[in-house]
Amino acid sequence: MRIIVIGKEGQVARSLAERARAHGAQAVLVGRPKLDLADPSGIEDALIETGGDVIVNAAAYTAVDQAEAAPELAEAINGIGAGVVAGTAAAMNVPLIHLSTDYVFDGTADHPYREDDPVAPLGAYGASKLLGEEAVAAEAENYAILRTAWIYSPFGKNFVKTMLRLAGDRDEIGVVADQFGSPTSALDIADGIIAVSRNLLEKPEDRNLRGLFHMAGTGFASWAEFATEIFALSARFGGPSARVRLIASADYPTPAKRPANSRLDCTKLKERHDVVLPPWRTSLEPCVKRLIEETRKEVIRGTLA
Repeated sequence: MRIIVIGKEGQVARSLAERARAHGAQAVLVGRPKLDLADPSGIEDALIETGGDVIVNAAAYTAVDQAEAAPELAEAINGIGAGVVAGTAAAMNVPLIHLSTDYVFDGTADHPYREDDPVAPLGAYGASKLLGEEAVAAEAENYAILRTAWIYSPFGKNFVKTMLRLAGDRDEIGVVADQFGSPTSALDIADGIIAVSRNLLEKPEDRNLRGLFHMAGTGFASWAEFATEIFALSARFGGPSARVRLIASADYPTPAKRPANSRLDCTKLKERHDVVLPPWRTSLEPCVKRLIEETRKEVIRGTLA
């Protein structure tokens, strides 16, 4: 299975590149300058030239706060560009897997969000991702939209890496305790994407495998609980640690408002694709260990240089 992955530097794209071989698949990453979602004119040619059995759109404008000042750019990449990708996938007659986000919800529900719950983005980023979902559904039929949340990995910028970096300089860190979601490993997402890809290819007529799904780590936590677990694991592996001071969202104002409830109900994905991501604590441990070991190696290399 040859998977065209849109995006080169993102957490999910890099995770797919790492995990594909273990599943007997090939991940071919394509991104800027060859393919730029902000420039629709080159998308079709780039995808056709790359060629593959499945297209995974793992690229996006993900700067949530910056999107408030640049909504047109977020819309161009996450909405218009996503629609062009979907139309190209349909023209190529290949399945499309499109990643979306918990930010399409306003976070006011008292339960984990299901796929059919009303959407109401709080900011420009969520609105642009919702536009992308709508564009994919309008341009293609053979697709799976996967909403996920709170992504972390050994790659790029994410909450786990930020907490470990801050713990190197501080004894105590204030972390929001009134927002809840499912920490989700990008490596687990990659495994799930590959499984969904195989299902789409093996059962091209099964409509139950197409449509909108939620894919997130099993279990829920607040950001503060997430940070506490990160520091406990880091200390176990000889890395930096800090005390967590519980704060409210109001104490940490940001340009974009975050949903208080980012919990996603992933039952539909389990029932139709037989895909369940591991408990978030289970996947967090090897990630923290890997990051600590990589940092230690970098220090040793710097000492020897």
